Amino acid sequence: MKFSLFFLVFLGVMSLLNIYIYKRFFKKLHPPLNTFAFAIPSFLMIGEIFFAIEAMTHYLVHSVLLYYLLSSSIGISFLLFIVALVYDLNLSIFKKIPFQEGRRKFIKIIFDSTMLILAFSYLFKGLKGGLSKPILNTVNVIIKGFSTHDYVILQLSDVHVGKTIKKDFVQDIVRRVNAEKSDIVVITGDLVDYDLDKIKEDLVPLKQILAPTYFILGNHEYFHGASEIIQHIRTLGIHVLLNENICIKDKDMKFNLIGLTDIIGERVHQYPMDINKAYTGINPNIPSIVLAHQPKSILRLDARPCDLMLSGHTHGGQIFPFGLLIMMDQPYLAGLYQHTQEKQIFVSRGAGYWGPPIRVLAPCEISKIVIKDA
Repeated sequence: MKFSLFFLVFLGVMSLLNIYIYKRFFKKLHPPLNTFAFAIPSFLMIGEIFFAIEAMTHYLVHSVLLYYLLSSSIGISFLLFIVALVYDLNLSIFKKIPFQEGRRKFIKIIFDSTMLILAFSYLFKGLKGGLSKPILNTVNVIIKGFSTHDYVILQLSDVHVGKTIKKDFVQDIVRRVNAEKSDIVVITGDLVDYDLDKIKEDLVPLKQILAPTYFILGNHEYFHGASEIIQHIRTLGIHVLLNENICIKDKDMKFNLIGLTDIIGERVHQYPMDINKAYTGINPNIPSIVLAHQPKSILRLDARPCDLMLSGHTHGGQIFPFGLLIMMDQPYLAGLYQHTQEKQIFVSRGAGYWGPPIRVLAPCEISKIVIKDA
């Protein structure tokens, strides 16, 4: 029932977006630029309807390419909505400027043509960004008294293995992770984004990660059976931290690695975040690194030690400028932040994508955290 209501709201929102795109952008273009004014939003809406049906039933679409096209329709509508807003604003200003009728018509044609070019460039950049391989984002973090040598953590977040992100993508990530020869690898949630039975083969390459690997739950694991996913992740040789901590020792250094479950667990009454349990028995005299999927988890730590939190979830906004909306819910969007004098947090943009395979000004990444002593 909740999912049905969610998708009804989703379709209502997409309808409003597409109506706005039609009335305030395509329809207002100068002829013949508005020839397909009605067709484009209509096709997008049809794609979004079929996407919603597939999301609820999982029986409609068996083609990866078709699912890619359907999910792309959502992202394209969002992108065109931004274009329509910009067009609408500029057109309102343009109408207030006194021009002779002939000159106004000429300027309007030039303006409309320019906006169409910008719109298609925006779409192309977004679709290209969604299909691009993750960049390697190297971040230096200073933690006083951590180690006399650089300590490297490879962070994978928000891979979203599912309908369109498959085994070849995971294989490539594993190959690149191994090439970096990190000390440990951490997977900070939203690894799985589909029914586990349908993607087990896609997860097999994770067995080949050479460094010790640690996993925490993201919100999407709860949507697809958290218990089953946890059990399967363990069969891949990956350590799962469920409100737990371990002491990692290496040469002349040691630190607490603390793994929290996701905040959404409280809402679904399964694997809720338990910070007291997670911190039980830690050594307060050594540095602490916390794994938590959502950046706002850091607000719950209070005075508990946390030299560095590693998070994901935000995708860096994924499609600019929607990061501004995400920051209404999350305190940090992407990159390294100094939360307090004692606490730092790094938020990964994630290796994959959720929903539309589109990224604009928020490239996907494999995060290489290089910890240095002060």
